[in-house]
Amino acid sequence: MQIQTPDWVKHAVFYQIFPDRFARSKQPRKRLLREARWEDWDAMPTLQGYKGGDLWGIMEGLDYIQDLGINAIYFTPIFQSASNHRYHTHDYYQVDPMLGGNEAFKELLDAAHQRNIKVVLDGVFNHSSRGFFFFHDVLENGPHSPWVNWFKIEGWPLSPYNGEFPANYVGWAGNRALPEFNHDNPEVREYIMEIAEYWIKFGIDGWRLDVPFEIKTPGFWQEFRDRVKAINPEAYIVGEVWGDSREWLDGTQFDGVMNYLFAGPTIAFAAGDRVDLEQVQSRDYQPYPPLFAAEYATKIQEVLQLYPWEIQLTQLNLLASHDTARLMSIAGGDIGSIELSTLLLLTFPGAPSIYYGDEVGLPGAIDPDSRRGFPLEANWDQEIFNTHRQLIALRHTYPALRTGDYQVLHAQGQIYIFARTLGTEELIIAVNAGTSSATANADVVSLHTQPNKLLYGTAEVEWNGEGETQQLSLTVPARSGCILGTAD
Repeated sequence: MQIQTPDWVKHAVFYQIFPDRFARSKQPRKRLLREARWEDWDAMPTLQGYKGGDLWGIMEGLDYIQDLGINAIYFTPIFQSASNHRYHTHDYYQVDPMLGGNEAFKELLDAAHQRNIKVVLDGVFNHSSRGFFFFHDVLENGPHSPWVNWFKIEGWPLSPYNGEFPANYVGWAGNRALPEFNHDNPEVREYIMEIAEYWIKFGIDGWRLDVPFEIKTPGFWQEFRDRVKAINPEAYIVGEVWGDSREWLDGTQFDGVMNYLFAGPTIAFAAGDRVDLEQVQSRDYQPYPPLFAAEYATKIQEVLQLYPWEIQLTQLNLLASHDTARLMSIAGGDIGSIELSTLLLLTFPGAPSIYYGDEVGLPGAIDPDSRRGFPLEANWDQEIFNTHRQLIALRHTYPALRTGDYQVLHAQGQIYIFARTLGTEELIIAVNAGTSSATANADVVSLHTQPNKLLYGTAEVEWNGEGETQQLSLTVPARSGCILGTAD
């Protein structure tokens, strides 16, 4: 079968927003909770406290988001919930009133679309919450509830709050706050399909699916794709799968996954022994041990060979998310590590995703600390910010960085060099992760031009030879990278 993925994703730069932490509206638009006891914006986040960010605040930040070069937003859950991260869904048809409700979301969606910014929502369809109406009915009415078979009930009575007693129902990861749906029940399946359809009709541009590997009902995700794509063939469906995802990326289910298989090796190469192991060892990806260029090249080739090219171009590539520590903290505050990782991210096939605040150097240990409030401009790291703006602009300028072929030219010691080519457009990207300036000499066979114009970074460039094989000599300063193109 011919695999089809949404074309716009191949040209997207995503921005992941945790809605409670991006911005509080400056306009007095809240009818309720105007004087709420929010946590201090700049205080360390807690597991249960709210900071009061809302959709109006995000709307007021659209100029910033657009100026950064972002053309797609992925929101962590926005539906009604009793948790600051909203993965405990109460009502899948209601945007949380604390965020502004459905009305504010419609206004934000329209404003984003007017700027050609796509919007992808987080779908938590494996489990709900104790406050979900159907589960609440089971708690109230026990075996008499019409919704008993919607969940995985194991016995009576249920104990949703008292850990001294067995819960008597299955909760995700053993968490009784998150009762799992019984997806083998056709009514549950239909309910989730209708939610997916409702919000696509509302105007969203796709779904990011939380822990989709937990749903093992045969044909579930195939039907999900068919029904979403019937409404909008260009809707993006991306799964949260941390490892080898071939099972879901066969063209009948997801368009891509959150590409932690890219994130791990990239951080291990760019940050090396600077990685703070405490921030990564409890997570299902491996930004350690340090990698040399040859090892990094091997890992990247393995990733690129896992899936069809059409899928590679719609992977959601990332360096950090709400489920990991932030890159600044992983790399022990080393700015060079952030800049090298970001260069590799924004020149890789697939859609890059930037976790809000990473572009200004916001630190944060593993959650909840990685979910801090977006900082005031006075606290931005301008060097990191300018690196992001420059690299995002280059990605938009050169189609080869988005959909061009990816070819490793040199990978020895701490120097990694590769080419992105599309038709007559040829770019060379080099990264020196070492602590001293280094020169690489590479025989280049397949390029038609000799890219020697510095589009980004600094380097000394020399080409020798004519004909089929040419020699590139490239000297790159310590802990830096560059992009070469051809002069107009």
